[in-house]
Amino acid sequence: MTVPLSILDLAPIPSGGSAGDALRNTIDLARRADELGYRRYWLAEHHFAAGVASSAPAILIALVAAATGRIRVGSGAVQLGHQTPLAVVEQFGLIDALHPGRIDLGLGRSGQRRAELKAKAAANDGAPPAAGVTGSRVVDGLLIPPPFDWSQLVKVPELAFQASLLQQPGAQAPDFADQVDEIIAFLRGTYTSPDGLTAHAVPGEGADIELWVLGSSGGQSAQVAGERGLPFAANYHVSPSSVLEAVAAYREAFKPSEVLAEPYVVVSADVVVADDDAAAAELAKPYGLWVRSIRSGRGAIPYPSPEEADAHVWSEQDRALVADRLDTQFAGSPQTVADRLRVLQRVTGADELLVTTITHDHADRVRSFELLAGAWV
Repeated sequence: MTVPLSILDLAPIPSGGSAGDALRNTIDLARRADELGYRRYWLAEHHFAAGVASSAPAILIALVAAATGRIRVGSGAVQLGHQTPLAVVEQFGLIDALHPGRIDLGLGRSGQRRAELKAKAAANDGAPPAAGVTGSRVVDGLLIPPPFDWSQLVKVPELAFQASLLQQPGAQAPDFADQVDEIIAFLRGTYTSPDGLTAHAVPGEGADIELWVLGSSGGQSAQVAGERGLPFAANYHVSPSSVLEAVAAYREAFKPSEVLAEPYVVVSADVVVADDDAAAAELAKPYGLWVRSIRSGRGAIPYPSPEEADAHVWSEQDRALVADRLDTQFAGSPQTVADRLRVLQRVTGADELLVTTITHDHADRVRSFELLAGAWV
C-alpha cells in the first residue's frame, strides 16, 4: 500500500548561514512540497539551538500557510509545558481564520517529560546499565536499535537553566492529559472551570483545526491520543527503539471519537535521497556530528558541511552516542529509500509517513524531496 508522504521541518541553519537563510529556505521548500503533492508540512519547536530556527512554530506556520495554497500546515509539535492551552488555541485559531481547513495542531509533552527523566536519572545514579538493552533487533526487516538513555542528558546543568527560561518563575506544567482536554474544550466552546465559570477562545473556538498528539514511547502521549480518539504521530527518527511500542500502545488505547472511527498513525523517518547511494551517503555525512551536538546537551549546532564532518575525529563514546540514529537514517537512491520506507510503513502499519531531511546545502534538500516524491508511487 502506498500511503501519503508528509514533511517535518526544523528550519535548520547551515554552518555559515543565518536564521534568515533557514527561514527563507523553509518557505521555499514548503512551496515546492505543495507542488509535489506532499500531504502536510509540519514545523518543529526547538529552543536554544544555534542550528535550528523553528523556535516559534505558530509564527512559522502562519508564514508557510500564507506562502502555499493546498498543503496542510501544522506543528510537530507545540510543547505544551511552555504555554497555556488557551494561548495555543488562540494562536492556531488565528491562523485557521485566514487559512481555514488547512491547519494541524500537533501537541507534545515537555515539562512532564523532563521531570520524569530527572527522576529516572536520580534513581539510577551510580547504578550499572540495565541488562538486556545492548543489542539491536530486526523486526520483519525493520531495524529496532537499543534505547538511548535520555536520563543522562537531564544532568547537564545548562538544560535545567534553559528550561527555567521557558516558563514563568515557579510555574509548573499541568498534567498533559488535562492540557489536551482543555484544548479540546476551547476548540469546541465547552470550556468550564471547576466552579462553573465559562471562557471562550477568540479566535479559536469552532476552528477547523486537525488535532494531533506526538509521542516517542508507549507512555502517556500514546495513551492520551488513543483514549480521546485523536490521530497519533510516532517518532522513529528520534526514538527508533520504541516506535513499535508507541504504535501498539496507541492502538490498544484507541476509542472511536467524533474525529476518528479507527486509529490513524503517522510514523516519522530521517531521510536523505540523492541520485545514487554514494551521493546520498556523502550528503548524509554531517548527520552524526549534528546528532552528537544534541545528545551531548549542547543543542543542535549549525548543520555542518560534509567537509566539516570529515574533519571530526570520532571517539568510541561519540559513536555510541549517535549509533541508533545513524543506523536508522534512510540515505540512498530514490529506490533504496523508497524500499526502506515501505518496510517502515509495513511493519508499523503507518497510515502516513512523515519525512524529515537535513543537508548542508538547501538545493540538495529540495532535490531529496523531489526525488522521493518521484519514487513514491
